[in-house]
Amino acid sequence: MSQTRAHRWVYAEMLIFALISLGASLVLSIDAISLAADPDARFTCDVSETISCSKVGLSWQASALGFPNSFLGLMAEPVVITIAVIGLSRTRLPRWIMLGAQGVYLIGFGFAYWLFFQSYFVIGALCPWCLTVTVATTVVLFSITRINLMDNNFGLSAAAHAIVQRWLRLGLDFAILAVIIAVMTAMVIIKYV
Repeated sequence: MSQTRAHRWVYAEMLIFALISLGASLVLSIDAISLAADPDARFTCDVSETISCSKVGLSWQASALGFPNSFLGLMAEPVVITIAVIGLSRTRLPRWIMLGAQGVYLIGFGFAYWLFFQSYFVIGALCPWCLTVTVATTVVLFSITRINLMDNNFGLSAAAHAIVQRWLRLGLDFAILAVIIAVMTAMVIIKYV
């Protein structure tokens, strides 16, 4: 696959999963507003005591920064969507923008997994929309990382960059992504299904 085609494929993947995350963030934001108005509100994703958007939404972790966490997705995902659309137009963004996106999205990734572990181990309930955001965030982070590695935005030496390119061609990053999602899926199935 040519470098240009590889870039376009990764940007398309980034766009799709950022749109999925934006949609889930929108639903979660609407639910957060509903819960603020009526803490007894129930949602279609309230399947049981352990699969419950409202139970997670009423926890302090759902507003860890003083406002609903889903608002972060409403702010961050349009930026990622813009980066993906620009990338699909074959325009290469400056290195500082891509590294900035990498850094911010890495923080978002850490926050998403902190929330997943809080839901899993502390709250004792999972929210399907939150899981959707976590999976989409994982895929988008890997997409941004892949683009930054392909373009050598991290400033690797020529030898290191050649090794990384070989790993990317072999799909090592996709294998790591698959393992992360498989472990998360197994955790959910083992505890909640």
